Amino acid sequence: MQRVVKNHIEEVLDLSIVLEKPKDITLGHYATPVAFSLAKEYRKSPIVIADELAAKFADSQMFESVSAVKGFINFKLSNAFLHKAVSDALSTPEEFAKEGSKNEKILLEYVSANPTGPLHIGHARGAIFGDTLYRVGKHLGYDITSEYYINDAGAQMDLLGLSLYLAGRESILKVDVEYPDQYYRGDYLYDIAKLVEEKFGKEIFEDATRMDELAQFAKDEVLDLIKNDLFKIGIEFENFVSEKSLYVNWESTKANLEKNGSLYTKDEKVWIKSTQLGDDVDRVVVRENGIPTYLAGDIIYHENKFNRPYDKFINIWGADHHGYITRVKAAVQFLGFDPNRLEILLSQMVSLLKGGEPYKMSKRAGNVILLSDIADEIGADALRFVFLTKKSDTHLEFDLDMLTNQDSSNPIFYINYAHARINQLFKKSELTFQSIKDITLEGLEDESANLMYEALLLPSILEEAFSKRDMQKITDYLYSLASSVHKFYNEHKIVGTPNEQEYLKALAMVSLSIKTGLKLLGITAKEVM
Repeated sequence: MQRVVKNHIEEVLDLSIVLEKPKDITLGHYATPVAFSLAKEYRKSPIVIADELAAKFADSQMFESVSAVKGFINFKLSNAFLHKAVSDALSTPEEFAKEGSKNEKILLEYVSANPTGPLHIGHARGAIFGDTLYRVGKHLGYDITSEYYINDAGAQMDLLGLSLYLAGRESILKVDVEYPDQYYRGDYLYDIAKLVEEKFGKEIFEDATRMDELAQFAKDEVLDLIKNDLFKIGIEFENFVSEKSLYVNWESTKANLEKNGSLYTKDEKVWIKSTQLGDDVDRVVVRENGIPTYLAGDIIYHENKFNRPYDKFINIWGADHHGYITRVKAAVQFLGFDPNRLEILLSQMVSLLKGGEPYKMSKRAGNVILLSDIADEIGADALRFVFLTKKSDTHLEFDLDMLTNQDSSNPIFYINYAHARINQLFKKSELTFQSIKDITLEGLEDESANLMYEALLLPSILEEAFSKRDMQKITDYLYSLASSVHKFYNEHKIVGTPNEQEYLKALAMVSLSIKTGLKLLGITAKEVM
């Protein structure tokens, strides 16, 4: 809607404008400060210019009124325009807020947690943010693919094999073991040890030469755990890429880096000259023993990415990877690619409370808070919603008890209650969502018109949320829209009144916006509560 309005205004004025939404809706549905930018060119007061420009809309069917106020031009949409916009949306609800093809292919990589243990609550934030960004992007017409990078190479896999070996000796062979300072811990390893015994026999825990075999088995089992945890909260990936499988390309990647002199050898190690492109120090890519480092794996992976037919690459990383951004972008540039095509978003930490106290960690997972535990306790919908109520790059703290409240303090309850209320009103009425779409009324009360207008804002909210990578804009919008519904419901008798059709058409539009918005957050709107 906003794009249609903006295009119409620019066509009438033959000017490019900035279109804003006034804080006070009584002034109008939209406003532009274009007169201020024309004052110098026209050599007139912005107030005079605004009056002259506003007069050009005297015959416009789109607006009920266009007024100049202190240099701003305010536009109030006509009832006819609102009715048609709502009727179009209700006629094809599955297409609402969708855009045409954006002609941009995006590879979106997120989660990519090491396959060494179940997902913890910190992983959940990046996972939910990434999945929502993916859903919204798809809806808006971007050709976007989701990908999970499996870090299944290097010392962490050796440590996983050792940890499983020791867990098996302790739990299966019943022998005393001495764990090193660094090892993976948690009851999930005992569960995997039982599966190992069933497949290979307990003798495998008596043979220290088979730890690579144990590591591979554990990695596969943990990856299944991760996929199941993600599925619980509505997340599935299109692609999985194994780090280990990419190392066969290291020599060719290394040769590409050497072509432009971006590598050098010092202290029997191979370094990349990342300081030339903004890093604080140069980084090792090959150790003294000839084994590539973790960074080398990421360089191979990004070369692999850039060699695929995508226009843009988005990575969502944990906040602890902030210092890693410069060196990876440097490597991308050294490989001959445009680093501006790589966008890296950070996901900050999460603090959980229960009854005002820190949430207890799970010994089952090695003293971390498991994603699956929280999803089981509050449900995937509540978990997804609350994780999107703040920008991903800011710290998030919330109390689980809040999400069990049956009032406005629980945002997902509040929004679902608004949606369910609308459905109940239609059940009491003889009208249906299908029949209401074709009803055109002579006039509209301001409250009904403004409710329609607010519900029709979802497409522009989605566009802004995606372009700014800020899914909080969607949760804020849905909460505000729900608040408008509750206020409207409390102030108006609806069913059986002369304005029933008008009110229900406005509320049908709101229902579609809530349902569509929640769906893109990975949440199914409740019909009854």
